[in-house]
Amino acid sequence: MKITTICCCLLLMPSLATADMLAMVNYDSKAGVTPRKEGIAIINIEPDSPQFGKILNDLPLPPDTLSHHIFYNKDLSKAYITALGNGALRVINMRRKPYTIELLDVPACQVSEDMVFTADQKTWYLTCMGSSNVIVGNAQTDRVQQVIAATDKDTFIRYPHGIGLQEDIDRMIVTSTARASDLGDHGETVTVIEATSGKVLSTHKLSERASPSGSAPVEAVFLPHAKPAMAYIATLFEGKLWTAIWQAETKQFAFKEVYDFAALKQGVALEIYFNQAHDRLYVTTAAPGALNIFDISGDLKTQPALLASIPTAEGAHHTVFSPDEKYAFVQNNFLNLANMNDGSITVIDLAKNTVKTTINTLKDQGLNPHDIIMLPAWHTDDAH
Repeated sequence: MKITTICCCLLLMPSLATADMLAMVNYDSKAGVTPRKEGIAIINIEPDSPQFGKILNDLPLPPDTLSHHIFYNKDLSKAYITALGNGALRVINMRRKPYTIELLDVPACQVSEDMVFTADQKTWYLTCMGSSNVIVGNAQTDRVQQVIAATDKDTFIRYPHGIGLQEDIDRMIVTSTARASDLGDHGETVTVIEATSGKVLSTHKLSERASPSGSAPVEAVFLPHAKPAMAYIATLFEGKLWTAIWQAETKQFAFKEVYDFAALKQGVALEIYFNQAHDRLYVTTAAPGALNIFDISGDLKTQPALLASIPTAEGAHHTVFSPDEKYAFVQNNFLNLANMNDGSITVIDLAKNTVKTTINTLKDQGLNPHDIIMLPAWHTDDAH
């Protein structure tokens, strides 16, 4: 009996050791590479697999799309692709194979950026940095229901990029980042919107410098299940991290700067993520490129404590995590900008807080990745 058991275990070991872990990565050609190419690659990112780094499927996109971010709806049945160029929004039905990409009609949106979804799977919200509005869509039909725009000097939406949704308090926070055409005319505010009505409530400056500060708030992400509700906000050009904490008595947010990445000689703060226990915060910085890990357990939620800063490659941007949280995978490219466009994916061992290896599959083909997201079977992110 013991011999049989040992033999069975040995037979199982190869299948466990060679298990796949798949991610979608949208990409385009590096500057000067012709003919220009765009698409979405499905890559095996399991470091222990013989297929590690291999592209298993490649979904082409029109070469003028300038695809940007990829977001799942709440049941992971659809993947939405935003774009800076031709066609603001596309969608993939993740339950239908082979995967195909469908263009959606969103005429009021130019330079689409970030999306959030309601828990009842009825509504999505899309920021449009080029047209300075937020689109409200029906998540079942993918038809536009409402266009939220405001130009009043006290409550305005200008160059919106990041968007965070907290349905328990019926609020969204939208960041004002920069002019889409050249990243000039930097914003310095976030706008608070009543989610169910689309009413623009207030606008708040996120900088301690004199205006125009050029801080450029870029991402706003709510910490799941936090009581009181709170969000973390990264400022792109000042390179700082802020908190927005809900004040139930006044029904407003209190904003506070909580970390300055200049202390690490880092700049261009970008994406915000959490672990599954929501006691770790991860923030990427693109210049020179790093994944920063903070303790946000207990009272540290409001004053994050830096645990580690792990160098990646220039342009550290989007990040995904293995379901067991053994690895983080950091996509290194920010808008193909000089000194922030390495094109690799850094694999980080989170137990050791060291770089394990690098995926150069796209880089070696003259391509730059723009986002990375796990396929549904491996997706654990509940904050985006």
